[in-house]
Amino acid sequence: MARLSAEEQEIQLISLVTVLPKSGAARRSRLLYLFLVAGVMVAGLLWRSRFLHLPPFLTKYGGDAWWALLVFFGFGFLFSRISTLRLSIISICFAWAIEFSQLYHAPWIDSIRGMRLGLLILGSTFNWPDLPAYVCGIALGAWFEIVSMRMKPARGGFIP
Repeated sequence: MARLSAEEQEIQLISLVTVLPKSGAARRSRLLYLFLVAGVMVAGLLWRSRFLHLPPFLTKYGGDAWWALLVFFGFGFLFSRISTLRLSIISICFAWAIEFSQLYHAPWIDSIRGMRLGLLILGSTFNWPDLPAYVCGIALGAWFEIVSMRMKPARGGFIP
C-alpha cells in the first residue's frame, strides 16, 4: 500500500469532512431525491400515525427527525450541486428557523397552523428538545450521502 504525502492526506481529510462535489459534472440525482422525499414523507406520517405503537418519546422525537430528514432531502433536490456540509447547514438553519418561528403567535400564522398541512410544516409549539432531533435527522441524511458517494464508482457522478 502506497504511503500518501501530507498534501494528499490533507485533501482526503477535507473531502471526508466537507464532501465536495467534483467541479462541473458532479450533482445529486433529482429523480432519486424526489423518491427519497416521497418515501420519507410516507415514513414520517406512518411513524406518527396510530398504526405504529411506539413509545411516546420515539413517536415525538422520531417524527421530528423524519421531518428534518425530509427537509434535508428536499433541499438536496433543490440544490443538487452544493456540498453535503452546506446542505446540512442550510437544512439545520431552516429546521431551527421553523422551530423558533413557533414562538411567534399572530392570528394570520396561527390560522395557517390551524390547517393540517400548515401544522405539519410549521408545527405549533416551540419545544427545545426538537432541535437535537432535527440535527439527528439531518445527520442521518448526511451519512446517507457520504456512504452513497463512497460506494459509487468515480465516473464523474456524485451522489446516488
